[in-house]
Amino acid sequence: MSTLQTEDSKDASSSVRIPRKPRSRKKVIIIGAGPGGLASAMQLARAGCDVTVLEKQSQVGGRTSAIERQGYRFDCGPTFFLYPRVLSEIFESVGYDLMEEVPMVRLDPQYRLTFGAGGQLDCSANIEAMDRQIAEFSTDDIGSFARYLKDNRVKLDKFRPILESPFHSIWDLLRPSMLSALPYLHPNRSLGQDLQRYFSDPRLVIAFGFQAKYLGMSPFKCPSLFSILSFLEYEYGVWHPIGGCSRVSERMAEIAGSMGVKIRLSEPVTGVDIVQGRLQAVETDDGRYEADAFVVNADFADWITQAIPNDLRKRWTNEKIQKKKFSCSTFMLYLGIEGTYEDLPHHSIYISKDYEKNLVEIEHEHVLSEAPSFYVQNACVTDPTLAPPGCSTLYVLVPVTHQHQNVDWAAESDRFRDLTLDRLAEIGLSDVRDRIRVEHRITPNEWESDYSVYRGATFNLAHHLSQMLNFRPKNRFDEVDGVYLVGGGTHPGSGLPVIFESSRISCKLLLADLGVEP
Repeated sequence: MSTLQTEDSKDASSSVRIPRKPRSRKKVIIIGAGPGGLASAMQLARAGCDVTVLEKQSQVGGRTSAIERQGYRFDCGPTFFLYPRVLSEIFESVGYDLMEEVPMVRLDPQYRLTFGAGGQLDCSANIEAMDRQIAEFSTDDIGSFARYLKDNRVKLDKFRPILESPFHSIWDLLRPSMLSALPYLHPNRSLGQDLQRYFSDPRLVIAFGFQAKYLGMSPFKCPSLFSILSFLEYEYGVWHPIGGCSRVSERMAEIAGSMGVKIRLSEPVTGVDIVQGRLQAVETDDGRYEADAFVVNADFADWITQAIPNDLRKRWTNEKIQKKKFSCSTFMLYLGIEGTYEDLPHHSIYISKDYEKNLVEIEHEHVLSEAPSFYVQNACVTDPTLAPPGCSTLYVLVPVTHQHQNVDWAAESDRFRDLTLDRLAEIGLSDVRDRIRVEHRITPNEWESDYSVYRGATFNLAHHLSQMLNFRPKNRFDEVDGVYLVGGGTHPGSGLPVIFESSRISCKLLLADLGVEP
């Protein structure tokens, strides 16, 4: 007769209790302490894994880190915090409340759009307020905003299961959720064409389509699926985390550390050990790290071409990656300002008078525009903690071509800086030069060299249909066993909400492969 053995085993001929050997914890190495890597660290630690994060920079966050100079604090990259649902659920899964850990303010207006062709729009989720402003552009378009929201509410509902699931093979394109969403995909229709079904005024088409720049693409080339980007802003809000988006990364690192995650800063990976197609260990100047699984949160194209020998890759060889379409880059100015701009909203976007020409210059001609569109964050109207008393920060972003032989940034950087400062007068900032007390600059050169971004393409692989879903690098990387991808270079794509979603997808795959219960 046998007995059920639980915590301890018993010898059949003795009453001596033999302690059961403790189950060994699975070791996971995460390469990169960006938002996807930190979210993965929290989830894997909660599942009981022994997690170590290796980060080449001296601080966490990657492109979502902080730049601090003489009492001024800037977000390095993302400044819009959108669709907090995904990260809220990740926080909840490890026992925390996101809004308590990182207090946030929902902005209203979300941002101000100023059109070089004339007109201004203070974008708000208030339908009546939007219709009053839309009437000044086109009376024919009154009511179109509400119709746009209604239709995209259904569209997001159809596509959420797709964006929250991995793709393993081309046959996944035939699963029921895909077939159900197919009538809403319209693969031959661009985002711009989709929006023209709602708005007759071309400025309004741009107002609901410029968000394609979050993907580094033109709305006239971006798939119509991404009409949901603007919808997410209006439906779920544009939020400002107190301390900036970088504070989200910092708090995630603090929570991960409290859960036992080891975060090793200033420790880049310098080598890999691949045996029979499986990654066994990574090496740094400080040691060798063996693990049961590896999560790569580094820029996909840069890391894979630098770390994994080309002859071990077939689908993602150096030569094939070079032929892929990559997003635009950004020219950045971080300005510590004496005084404040109380009349300037938290977010301001200036749309060049010839917007389509500006897009062609970025994506096709690969030249610098003399009349570019730009974005300015004036965060201190919401969050005065970001600057010394009586001062403020201005974050200025100009979309530009990714690294290309047509642009020599060593020669162009100063000239383009002056042109950008001149352009700020278009939104009423004509005295910025006299008020600058701190200045920091990032060009595509620095995105590539300092932040290890392939071609300086800050939004990764472009989001054409031929580079999405099954055609994007897979969450469980299929060229090297034991490697899982998170971040903008894998499915679902770029942008903080989907980067956090990529961490959930990859962690579930990893834990299932290791036989660990999520």
